[in-house]
Amino acid sequence: MNLKARYIDMESAEYTCVLHDNDAIELGVREQDRIRIKHERNSIVALLQTTDTVVNQGEVGILGRAYGVLGPERDEIVDVVPTSKPESVKYIKKKMRGEELTTEEIRTIINDIVQHNLSNIELTAYVVALEINGMNIRETADLTMAMVETGDTITFDRGPIFDFHSVGGCPGNKITLIVVPIVAAAGLIIPKTSSRAISSAAGTADIIEVFADVNMDAHKLRTVAEKVGGTLAWGGSMSLSPADDTIIKVEYPLGIDPHAQLLASVMSKKKAAGANCLVIDIPTGAGTKVPTIEEAQAFARDFMDLGEKLGIEVRCAITYGEQPVGRAIGPALEAKEAITILEGSKHPSSVYEKSIGMAAMVLEMGGIKNGEAKAKEILESGQALTKFREIVAAQGGNPNISSSDITVGMYKHDIISAMSGYVNSIKNKQLVQIARAAGSPKDKGAGVVLNKKRGNRVLEGETLYTIYADHEAKLEQAIELARKLDPMVVENMIISKLPNSSKYTVIEETSSNVRSERN
Repeated sequence: MNLKARYIDMESAEYTCVLHDNDAIELGVREQDRIRIKHERNSIVALLQTTDTVVNQGEVGILGRAYGVLGPERDEIVDVVPTSKPESVKYIKKKMRGEELTTEEIRTIINDIVQHNLSNIELTAYVVALEINGMNIRETADLTMAMVETGDTITFDRGPIFDFHSVGGCPGNKITLIVVPIVAAAGLIIPKTSSRAISSAAGTADIIEVFADVNMDAHKLRTVAEKVGGTLAWGGSMSLSPADDTIIKVEYPLGIDPHAQLLASVMSKKKAAGANCLVIDIPTGAGTKVPTIEEAQAFARDFMDLGEKLGIEVRCAITYGEQPVGRAIGPALEAKEAITILEGSKHPSSVYEKSIGMAAMVLEMGGIKNGEAKAKEILESGQALTKFREIVAAQGGNPNISSSDITVGMYKHDIISAMSGYVNSIKNKQLVQIARAAGSPKDKGAGVVLNKKRGNRVLEGETLYTIYADHEAKLEQAIELARKLDPMVVENMIISKLPNSSKYTVIEETSSNVRSERN
């Protein structure tokens, strides 16, 4: 059927087109069927929606980027024909039944994801099948390589190439800003690519964007890394493992992150970026992605096994994640805190010590003995700060950047303790929710700074944490949420008092200083 092409200024996850009800009947298709649209040498397969109002009879509406890929002029005639479901739907059903997929079946699924041939429903079925039935290590390796092969890859003129990655789940983990300059200052190449926040308060790319450009293509990444030894780039600005970005959009609203997909997500981007040696940080504890030591150890084994199959040497560190790393949560706040460490501060000690530990592992993979001592020397001598400034300058930032240059939110509010005691626990996810309510990560100055951490003594009326925001209305929203969530638990050292009688009173005190008596 020949129809006039009409652009519809809307976007969807998959390629989508709209036909008038009468044209759909004539073609013998209905909603959610697929049609192939041809224009000159280009063609796309799009999911069908039908209407009697949005387009006229004789027109085909094509949404967003699908129109750009096809490339017709307005009202130009295109050929529209029905087509069948992609073959990968059959393989998704196979995984739904818990069966093992072949190398070619996995490659077919990933190709269809990258080419936007799967509907959101079909893609969701794939993600849920992986969550329920998983993949063995061979399947995961094939999945990883399929994700690499459908995107760009970077080849460096010299090597080996080193990398560092945290699986996430622990707020305030800004150590990449310190690890990369230490490693680069030691003479190793570390072209670090990072992600933006999905559900966290700040991804590493969000933090770096406060003071430098994180958008670079594969050619620029290679050029900068080979010139200054390291990069602090956003992986999303390159087409490294593009299937991953599409899959994440389905995982996020479902709140799931299938084990095999997480492994493939990390390793495909490292493989595509040319990494030979990789250190992985696995934060563990309540409120993280990996809540127990046993699960963290299993993750570490799988990362190392997968690395062996991919030709990447992998070492893993299982790290403490039951409270934020450092005190700052939010892009500008974290940038400021990390730069103070580069400038010579050893506090917060958790940021300093974790940065040294992770950098030491990378240095030792590069053949540098006594990695911890060398990392400390590079950091404390100012070499890491010098290298950091070189990287920032190469990415369009201020070559003399200092922590005092970082502007944080102009509106702030202190959350105070209603009682004296000790910080018993900190709820990571609730702190992240408060930081996001304040505007993080979109509002760079928004976030939370902790005045107290787990185990610290607190007096009644002391500040527990401070909320920062760029906008007053968002600050008010964050304050209201903080009162509701109560993310920092303060408890008295004395839980109960038992008198020498058969009748006794138990006095319970909580973070909200609510007292109850039972006789």
